[in-house]
Amino acid sequence: MVGKKNIVFGFIYLVLTASLGPYMIVKMSPDIAEAGKNKQTHVGNIQQIEDSDFENPETMEPLTAKQIAMANSRGILALSRLDIERGLLNDMKGGPHAHGNLEAVLNILAGLMLLFLAAPVMIKQAISWLFILGAILHSGMLYLRAFDVGFAGKLLYLGPWTVLLALLLAGVAAAVWLKPEIVSDN
Repeated sequence: MVGKKNIVFGFIYLVLTASLGPYMIVKMSPDIAEAGKNKQTHVGNIQQIEDSDFENPETMEPLTAKQIAMANSRGILALSRLDIERGLLNDMKGGPHAHGNLEAVLNILAGLMLLFLAAPVMIKQAISWLFILGAILHSGMLYLRAFDVGFAGKLLYLGPWTVLLALLLAGVAAAVWLKPEIVSDN
């Protein structure tokens, strides 16, 4: 029964990818919290300078242009760092998590299609294994790369091509071997 392994793999992989998404977000939350605190400190310093009519609150001496520029620069850099951290988090949510969920569901659907395909077993096995391998080499490597596993980036580019090849073979096989049900007039 070719296709069953894709359905089983798809559901297990869906649970794995669905649970890793929130874990990765929680993993990145401390970086965003730190960047947010840093931004608050430096932007708060700019506000204090404006409130004190550009005088140092401790010495009541006028601030130099250099001191004002440094405070503004620190505030801008802190805002930029917070924006970068938020962007990294959004990339994390849209990358491995979304692709993993998609490829899990794709395996489930491919498995169901393979159950009804009247193709030779070798062709069905090839399609089946290409879908599983494509998911592992694509979103699986995205997850490993997100967790800083070195070799993942090198293998990552094989995944999308494997998934596309599986889709192409599945489409051709469906066109050739997926027959409509014959309905009798009786």
